[in-house]
Amino acid sequence: MVTLAEVAQHAGVSASTVSYVLSGKRSISATTRTRVEQSIRELGYHPNAGARALASSKSNIIALMIPLRTDMYVPVMMEIAIAVATTARTHGYDVLLLTGEEGPDAVRRVTGSGLADAMILMDVQLDDERLPLLRGTDQPSVLIGLPADTSGLTCVDLDFKATGALCVEHLAMLGHRDIAVIGEAPAVYERHTGFAERTLDGLRLRSQELGMRLLHRPCEGGYDAMAVTLARILDERPSTTGFVVQNESAVEPLLALLRQQGRAVPEDVSVVGICPDQVATQASVRLTSVSIPAQEMGRHAVQQLVAKLEGRGSDEVVLIAPELTQRASTGPAPSATH
Repeated sequence: MVTLAEVAQHAGVSASTVSYVLSGKRSISATTRTRVEQSIRELGYHPNAGARALASSKSNIIALMIPLRTDMYVPVMMEIAIAVATTARTHGYDVLLLTGEEGPDAVRRVTGSGLADAMILMDVQLDDERLPLLRGTDQPSVLIGLPADTSGLTCVDLDFKATGALCVEHLAMLGHRDIAVIGEAPAVYERHTGFAERTLDGLRLRSQELGMRLLHRPCEGGYDAMAVTLARILDERPSTTGFVVQNESAVEPLLALLRQQGRAVPEDVSVVGICPDQVATQASVRLTSVSIPAQEMGRHAVQQLVAKLEGRGSDEVVLIAPELTQRASTGPAPSATH
């Protein structure tokens, strides 16, 4: 690896002169600057990232805080992370991935160390304990998610409340009156994770407005947990003909259990998923679904953050409107005599 001293020797100048050419901190004659830049090109010199950061007071790094919890669907989180990384590169930034569950400590580490110029935070809870620190620092940040109080924050997310309402409206249009929601793992609701709580709000409010009965049951996902959850739902509400599933790991177990019980989809029961298109289209019955726009969320978040870094951005909430795609898993509700 070529060193700064070797560049200086090649150009016939001092190492400090090369440093000043790189940092722009002092005026250097055009002739000397040209000679140094030519040596840099000929030798293939790449300035050390740490030295470059010290010189410019910028790291050109965005910190992405994405706790990888076992109760979350990691492929969606990683799809967002990839969208963040690829979009950041187009703007000249690299991404530092922080995957621990450190909460406020991780925010303090980034703001106090100069590790990154800005932050994107995921897995946002309604009363997220990281938010006071974000509001108290000058470092730009964007949330992928929506807390209860968005004042002084920039947020990007799918409109999950509207998503819940859209699922209810679709089933109501097909004549369903009793619907069950198979939700995320209980721990997701115990943390008051924003997307899950807001989806539930939308489901409950719209079902009340349309005179529908709604049952919500969290589920760990997997076959055994789904079997227990489905048995409980059908015991408590045997008239259930519509299911909304916001739990990717519960989709296939639910469809398998319904088949085993002789309940045809969509003739006897309809199923709507809130999930990535890949999960919906690869299910054993192609699912009617509201897609999770992971790439769009990641792209928007970086664009908002870069605008802030360049002094163009302001605090705002960007909610992406949900879109429901009807496939093979929903149909008219069976008649009462079916």
